[in-house]
Amino acid sequence: MEFRPTLTILLHALLLFQFLGESKARHIAKPSPKEPLNPQLNIFFTPNDLKIGKTMPLFFAIKDPKSSPHLLPRDEANSIPFHSSHLPYLLEFFSFAKDSPQAKAMEDTFFHCEISAMNGESKYCATSLESMLDWAGEILGVSTKLDVYTTNFLKKSTVTLQNYTIMQKPKEILVPKLVACHTLPYPYAVFYCHMQKGENKLFKISLLGENGDRIEAAAICHMDTKEWNHDHVAFTVLKVVPGSSPVCHFFPVDNLVWVPSLSM
Repeated sequence: MEFRPTLTILLHALLLFQFLGESKARHIAKPSPKEPLNPQLNIFFTPNDLKIGKTMPLFFAIKDPKSSPHLLPRDEANSIPFHSSHLPYLLEFFSFAKDSPQAKAMEDTFFHCEISAMNGESKYCATSLESMLDWAGEILGVSTKLDVYTTNFLKKSTVTLQNYTIMQKPKEILVPKLVACHTLPYPYAVFYCHMQKGENKLFKISLLGENGDRIEAAAICHMDTKEWNHDHVAFTVLKVVPGSSPVCHFFPVDNLVWVPSLSM
């Protein structure tokens, strides 16, 4: 079925290229022992690091929300094919060559959205705020009021990688389960949302960068990793093996964590 994307979608298509280099760490291949560590992998830590005064080199991508693709209204999103089988048509419409970086990014997004969920994982790719909230509600409870957490720059930064120090005792957000939503590269906003069974702990962490940057960061600790793939990059970064240690990571600034509301 033919669709007529709005001018907003066309503008967002032009922005896709700038986000291609900002692959999330979960999409980065495991580095070989001889390769230097990708700076974007400086997001992982362990619960032992959660203490006041701890300093870690951390990577936080710098993005301008005004120029980032936004979620479409549900009706508009539902009118646009979103499946790898429509990729040739979509590339033609957005004027992307089939061998372009944009085409590869869209292909990768479809791969992550269409691949089967891991054992113990529920997953969904949301192309609208309404669909994201509906799916989060199905996972967390359809009648449950939801809160959302993310990572925020309290002072605008110009540096992506620097040493950050934990300034206050990390605050654990006590919730029974959570839904994490990660951005994927696409001409308009697409979020890969998932919920992993097992014990997961959510934290708010106050960070101070060596150049004065301040960040209120959202982070999650996966307490049981024994079922994880041995090639997961987190094990290389932290120098641990599956099941030997919990794995924690910070969320980028444009990622969202949905939880049952703590307010009455």
